[in-house]
Amino acid sequence: MSMPFYVSPEQLMKDRADFARKGIGRGRSVVVLAYDEGIAFATHNPSRSLHKISEIYDRIAFAAVGKYNEFENLRVAGVRYADLRGYSYDRSDVNARGLANAYAQTLGTVFTTESKPLEVELVVAEVGSSPSQDQIYRLSYDGSVADESGFVVMGGQAEQLGRDLGEAWHPGMTLPEVLRLAVATLGGAGAHDARDALEGAEAIPPSQLEVAVLDRTRPRRAFRRLTGAVLAGLLEETPEEAPDGP
Repeated sequence: MSMPFYVSPEQLMKDRADFARKGIGRGRSVVVLAYDEGIAFATHNPSRSLHKISEIYDRIAFAAVGKYNEFENLRVAGVRYADLRGYSYDRSDVNARGLANAYAQTLGTVFTTESKPLEVELVVAEVGSSPSQDQIYRLSYDGSVADESGFVVMGGQAEQLGRDLGEAWHPGMTLPEVLRLAVATLGGAGAHDARDALEGAEAIPPSQLEVAVLDRTRPRRAFRRLTGAVLAGLLEETPEEAPDGP
């Protein structure tokens, strides 16, 4: 007769967290940045059919890193949640905070009760009528939710990339500026100021990028993918030159 094997709850939770973090860290990073007219999403993704960035509802988008089948199931569930709520109540009742709370419950339940946690990290973002009303929520594998402001980096070398991005991003940047900064960050340019980051934007060719925006100037459906010549043109736009110093 074999003796039962005991693992303390603390060790069990630590092992699950380590397992999830390793899975997430193996994926390519996703960058989310606020800009003057909305919120931009970018990732290095050569696939044309397997998306890591998607529309959820009128002014809400979803971005994820980790195991594709797991976050795709969450995306589909989010679309169903939003559609049902909008149909049952009103389209204005569908918001990013409610969706983030629903995802947090699912992720937290799986993390504590199932044998394997979900190897995913998510961002749920909603564009408002002004930058102060934008909402960006980051959700971890254990169901924890962070209300982010300005930018988020998930997956890969997220901590290092986040530090680089934090030194270069600032409020009021234009769409071409944040896209060039995102590409430089994803390419590991290691920029330490905005000018260096923007100059390093050719690290990843446009054909291997997945880019989308929530554009607050669009009347109802704010989500728009940027591809082909449109994306290439935005990345090639020259930033306004700063005035010479004394």
